[in-house]
Order: sequence, then structure tokens, then C-alpha cells
Amino acid sequence: MTIISNEQSNANLIYWVADNVIADDFPSVDSALRDPDGLLAIGGDLSVPRLLEAYRRGIFPWYSEGQPILWWSPNPRCVIELHNFRVSRSLRRKLHGGKYRVSFNCAFAEVMQQCAMPRPGSDGTWITRDVSASYLQLHKLGFAISVETWHGDVLCGGLYGVVIGKVFFGESMFSRESDASKIALAHLVEALQLNNFRIIDCQVHSRHLQSLGATPMERGKFINLLNRYCAENVVYKWPGAGPH
Repeated sequence: MTIISNEQSNANLIYWVADNVIADDFPSVDSALRDPDGLLAIGGDLSVPRLLEAYRRGIFPWYSEGQPILWWSPNPRCVIELHNFRVSRSLRRKLHGGKYRVSFNCAFAEVMQQCAMPRPGSDGTWITRDVSASYLQLHKLGFAISVETWHGDVLCGGLYGVVIGKVFFGESMFSRESDASKIALAHLVEALQLNNFRIIDCQVHSRHLQSLGATPMERGKFINLLNRYCAENVVYKWPGAGPH
């Protein structure tokens, strides 16, 4: 592993991750930069073994097309502890209104494609073709799942993320109708609770996530949780497709 200096500060160092090397190829998350918050390493690839190793260590990739792969571990971490998930009255009405149906793992590629669409005020996406291909491979191996919200036969919302042990690492969500992604998230939380999951990793804070019960967690505590709950072998039982 080669170390390169950060141009903004000679006191900070960024690790360059070697290609095709997996074992012990990430530095301690304690060496991540404070500015930008959590930047830990650059380079490497998005192979399944490397991605799984990264998530187990509290690290995730986040970069734009044309950049090298950037690896992050921010402090604090934004998480939803399942017992803290908030369902508003309006969302509860939609969950029981019968208008939508929810499925698991029926349209993973389509959910990723929708999540990759530019958001208002932005013309780019971090979900590149390489990212899509790698996470689709994770999905085929059972390490990534999607939850879809349907209005009739139209996919109107959803989310996807990585599952290791009893931790769900949320990656992205989208809505084409009001609260469609929240409906998917509510069903995900219910399924995670049935599978005895501990937390949802939301990576970075946003007001939207905060409204759903996300809170900051000190990185050391987060890593301790990963060390405990990612090591467990779990056979998952996800709900089938159809109305809920």
C-alpha cells in the first residue's frame, strides 16, 4: 500500500489501495480525515471480497464518474437503531391504505437504475456503471437486497443496501410518488426486526433521515457494533412479493 499526502494539509495522509490486493488493505478508520469528514483511502477496485471487507470495517465507497474510487468512514456515523424508527401519522395511513404493494428483491437492477437518476439540483450520480455492476453481483450472492414500492404495475419507489450478519448498510433510495421510499423503508425495518437485525447504517446525516429516527453514533461505538454483529451467520427470510 502506497501512502500519498493530502494536498490540503501535510499533516494528513491518504492511503492508496493497491489493485487486486484484499487482505489487510485498508488502514484503521481512526486515520480518516476530518476534512473532508471520513475520507480514508483512494484506489483499489469494487470486487466482492473488497466490498465485503470494507463494509465489515465500517468503510464504504463514494465517488463520481472519472474519479478514482474514494473510500470513506465518517465520524460520527448516521444510523437508525430499529427501535427508534419513526412512522408519522400520514405515513401510517399510506402503509395501511391499500394503494401500494411492496416487494423484496424483485427489481434490484431497476431500483439501482432509478437511484442513479440525477436528483433535483444535480446533474451527476455516484452510482456509476461499475458501482451498479458490483452491487448487482453482491445481490446475486445474497449480500445486497432491494425493497420495491409499486403503484399498480409501476415501480414508484424503493431502496437497496448491503446485508452482512445483522447489519443493514443502506445505500440509496428513490421516490417517484410522495413517501414511496418511506413505505419501502418501513417494510424493510419490519423485515429486519423479524430477522433480528441491530441497526441500519445510513452513512451520513440528512434531515430526511433524521425525521425517520436516524441519529449520530460515535465511530468507535459503530465499529464495535460491526465487530459483534457482522460476524454472525444468518439465514435471512425476506417477505415475498405482493400487497402488504
